[in-house]
Parts: sequence; C-alpha cells; structure tokens
Amino acid sequence: MTDASTTFDALGEHILAGGRATEEDALAVLRSADEDLLHVVAAASRLRRAHFGCTVKVNYLVNLRSGMCPENCNYCSQALGSDAPILTYSWLTTEQALEQATAGMRGGASRVCMVSSGRGPSERDVDRVAGMVGALKETDPEVEVCACLGLLKDGQAERLRAAGVDAYNHNINTAESHHEQIVQTHSYADRVETITRAKGAGLSPCSGLIAGLGESDEQLVEALFALRGLDSDSIPVNFLIPFDGTPFEGHWELTPAACVRILAMARFVCPDREVRIAGGREMHLRSLQGLALHVANSIFLGDYLTSEGQAAEDDLRLIRDNGFVVLGSDEERAESAATPEIRRRGAGTEVPANA
Repeated sequence: MTDASTTFDALGEHILAGGRATEEDALAVLRSADEDLLHVVAAASRLRRAHFGCTVKVNYLVNLRSGMCPENCNYCSQALGSDAPILTYSWLTTEQALEQATAGMRGGASRVCMVSSGRGPSERDVDRVAGMVGALKETDPEVEVCACLGLLKDGQAERLRAAGVDAYNHNINTAESHHEQIVQTHSYADRVETITRAKGAGLSPCSGLIAGLGESDEQLVEALFALRGLDSDSIPVNFLIPFDGTPFEGHWELTPAACVRILAMARFVCPDREVRIAGGREMHLRSLQGLALHVANSIFLGDYLTSEGQAAEDDLRLIRDNGFVVLGSDEERAESAATPEIRRRGAGTEVPANA
C-alpha cells in the first residue's frame, strides 16, 4: 500500500516534470488526513521553491473608497444590507492615497493594490485612479500597481493600462455552481467578463477565491480549476471573515490545517502562479501561518479593507523567521524595513482599524 509521503511526493514529481494536477489530485489534497499534513506541505513546497525560491512577495492594500456598495455579496462588510460597524468614506485624495501606499512600500511592499467599493467605476472614477497611479509611479517607477475597482466596462481596462496600472484584481470568489448562494446582484459571468477584459488590455489578471462560504470540497476544486482556466497570474486565497452584521455572521467552518491544505491544493494546481495568503489568514491559519508560507509565496502586509490584520512588523518577522526574504530586497533591507508605522483604516484619519 502506498503511504501518504510517497503519494504526494509522486504528485510533486509529476508536476515538476511538466505534468498537471487533476481534479482527483486536488480532492485528495483537500481530503488528506491531519497526520499527513507535513507530507502535503513538503511536496507542495518543492513546487513553490522551484518557481519562487525563498522569496515572499509583499502586497499592500489601499482602500480608496469604503462602504456604500450596491452589491449584495453575503460575505462582505461593505455590501448592500450589511450592518457591519465599518468606516464609510468617499474617495481619498491623491495625497492621502500616496501616503498610504508609501507606508506599505517602506515596509517592503513591491505591489500596491488600489481598491474601491462599488459595482464598478464610472469614467470619472477611472480618471481619478489614473491620476493616483501616475503620481505613485513618479514616486517609485518600479512599484507594481494592481487596481480593484469592480466590474469594468468597454475601454476602461485599456485606460487603466495606459495610466500605468500593471494588474487588475477581480476575484471569482467561489465556484460557478455556488455563486447564486453568495450574491444575486451580479452573475458569475459578469466576473469572468471583467477578468477577460483586463487580460485583453494587457493587465496581469489577478483573481482568487474565498474559502469557508459553505462550499463543498468539489466546489473549492471547481473554483480553483476555473482560475487555472482563466490563466490568473496571481491567486489571492481568502478565508471567510464572518463579519457581524452580515449573513455570514458567526459562520466558522475552517481549521488551520484545512486552510493549509487549500493553499497546497492551489500550489499543486497552479504551480508557477503567485499564491497569496490573503484576508482572514491571522484568524484561520493562526499558528500555522509560517507553515503556510512554505506553500504560498505572497502575503498582504498589515491591514485589509475593513478589518485589522497582523501588525506589519510581525508579518515581516514571520517571513524572516521561516527562512524567507522579501521579494525585491536583500536580507539587510528586509531587516531594516521592519518599521512601517501606519496602522489605521480610514486613510487620512486617526480612526483605528475597524476589525
């Protein structure tokens, strides 16, 4: 009888040799026993190191506009019908956005993710973001900028690309077969169309999922294979934050080991793509965050859109303590960068993070 070590080692060898993981392989990873977790991680880690070495890409979120969204995504604290106690504000000024972005870059972030709530941007919104991106690129021409503004209309992706935006994030969030249980104000096809528009305009497609939305193992696999089919360059893996005041309030179904297995599944299925540990990692992975870095190669630094993350100093220490270095910096720079100071939501205010 083949043991777990041999099984997952063989899968890793197959993928390193140019093979591809199947849906059955992905399910086997998700359903592996807790006592086999280190075998899964060891095999997935070989793929991670083959493509990304010992680097961790650090990303930083700037919440350009918070709350007041007309979409009814059941997981979201900013959605229509949510009573979550979050800060709501209209657009930041360019100066406020740059202040936030610069704080993240000082902490080692090589990608700044500029996010706004809402169904999608107006033409004026695109102009506003284009101006912010131009100003940021003047400050640091090498920084990557990822925009996340919702559903795109004709020509908007091209305008963002011309302004200097490098990537566009629009998560599919869940499997097509589960989508209508999560949101009804837009379709799964709407999300796919936006990813396709972004890719067609030359923007790097960034699309991921949220685990813990009541989906089955098969639906997790379905979503990940859809992301592989969409050729997503970076895959943020979020774990549900069950905000008070949302339909998912009090909904907990993930364990730390299950979260590691989900990340490992993403690595096996998309071995050469950026797998980012995103929202909810602190509360769901808990003490296994370090282990997860041996599978994933990217994290967000500090806070998220409407929830408080781990202190940025602790994020950078987590990277160093597990033998990794921040992408784009040597160890000395990573050590000296460990003092990013901004820890607040509602940029331009002194309001604390609204966890």
